[in-house]
Amino acid sequence: MSQLERWLRRLGNFAKGHNGWRSLQTRLRWLCTGLVFSTLFLSLSLHRLNPADAAMQFPLSTSGAQIVDASGQPVLLRGVNWFGIETETQVPHGLWARDYKEMLAQIKSLGYNLIRLPYAVQSLRASTISGVDFSLGNNRDLQGKTPLEAMDLIIQEAQRQGLMILLDSHRLNNQRIPELWYGDGFTEADWLDTWKLLATRYQKQPNVIGADLKNEPHGRASWGTNDRATDWRLAAERAGNAVLAIAPHWLIVVEGVEKNVPGQRLTGHWQGGNLEGAGRYPVRLNKARKLVYSPHEYGPGVFNQPWFSEAAFPKNLLNRWEVGFNYLASRKIAPVLIGEFGGRQVDASSKEGIWQRQFVNFIQQKKLHFAYWSWNPDSSDTGGILQNDWRTVDQAKQQLLSQLLSSLGAPPLTVAVRPSVPPLSPTVLPSPRPSAAIVPSSSDSKLQVEAIVQSDWQTGFCTAIRVTNRGSASSRNWRLKFQMNQATIRNSWNGTFARQGSRYTVDPPEWGRVIEPNQSVDLGFCAAKRGADYRLKKLAVSSL
Repeated sequence: MSQLERWLRRLGNFAKGHNGWRSLQTRLRWLCTGLVFSTLFLSLSLHRLNPADAAMQFPLSTSGAQIVDASGQPVLLRGVNWFGIETETQVPHGLWARDYKEMLAQIKSLGYNLIRLPYAVQSLRASTISGVDFSLGNNRDLQGKTPLEAMDLIIQEAQRQGLMILLDSHRLNNQRIPELWYGDGFTEADWLDTWKLLATRYQKQPNVIGADLKNEPHGRASWGTNDRATDWRLAAERAGNAVLAIAPHWLIVVEGVEKNVPGQRLTGHWQGGNLEGAGRYPVRLNKARKLVYSPHEYGPGVFNQPWFSEAAFPKNLLNRWEVGFNYLASRKIAPVLIGEFGGRQVDASSKEGIWQRQFVNFIQQKKLHFAYWSWNPDSSDTGGILQNDWRTVDQAKQQLLSQLLSSLGAPPLTVAVRPSVPPLSPTVLPSPRPSAAIVPSSSDSKLQVEAIVQSDWQTGFCTAIRVTNRGSASSRNWRLKFQMNQATIRNSWNGTFARQGSRYTVDPPEWGRVIEPNQSVDLGFCAAKRGADYRLKKLAVSSL
């Protein structure tokens, strides 16, 4: 039996397993849960939603510089890169330290709505995964699974948590990023066949929104040269149209190149960051309103590019970004998704910190989409949102990114029936379930606190907490208190959690001690259940 035949058989088994009565029961349970909690949830969060946070109906399309949902409402993609499938472990990293459902819940609780999920063609052809502690909670689900089957489970759980997935063809083998879309022992046909496999496998998976066709074309890769062997723009057309023939509702995400663009104005670019040629030589897809361009951008912590040493730094960056890629959004040619950016320094004095702060401001001002590199702490040159224990959040980095993120507990994503593909039953991704209403402090009524259960499974749960200043003056030095009888906190973020018996106190991080009027601080935790009485109680906030 050929490898392709084995894949097709697995695909058939997967489809059968998800069209049965058990799947229907699961969907009905989620639907009932959403109806029961909808009134309470809306009372907690509707008043503070931005237009981009409104309930999202799939599929997504483009309109000028915007990504819009099926109802035409603008959507902002706010994501992280969680890498590992493209490496020798052949599964996302960190599962040696964390339960994968717990990891997804933490991503959601911090305000992100998208995971860019890198893979390697070699990995998806393999039969085993490694680097997973199968004794940790729901990681047992992954035991004995192939990389592709593990991807299935992670994507399905992301749907339950209200997270979108952008698939990223990051490598061909699981060792390095190739210059072109073929090489390292793989042909263009191998690359295309893998995309066709994934489009077939996930075309009815509602939270898979698109295909990032090839990570960081560079070196010999060109744009607009009409050389079939190197012109990435032509290869992107071939792959994009092959994907759309199977999954016409997906977004097609196309990165830039490094150099070799006729008439380019800038002398240097990051790998995958050069989209100067896309205006003159656009990617032509068979289906309109599905194209998104995606540069990558980094600071001197990754490589000390010449422009970081120019006398005009950092003001010179604005022109670079406009010429290199943002003109596509400014001229309403297509949306721009920053597929990768990141770095260790976020301070206001180092060159990398200055670059990263200015780029975050640029993303915010231009309303660009992004996926931060990375969630993982084991990215050697950038670090991650998580620190090395795979639990603690890098508070300074998250504080910088928080100005780009949507509000806590966004409402459920809904999936519209697509007439262009076999119809799907409308599916509602479950909304976070409230565990406590807004509880004003007995000692300081201007501070209000709410908690929402982001994820709840057999052995554990994760809760997000938001403290908001509803007064007209700054609130300084506050503390949370709550009770939790039969649960043990395994990890937390954006606060110092202290326990005495079943009572907890939480002190904010240094940067969150002062809350300005109408501003909020988000924190939270994941816990293991020790009995039926595990839910948070008597939640209150007070000023010290």
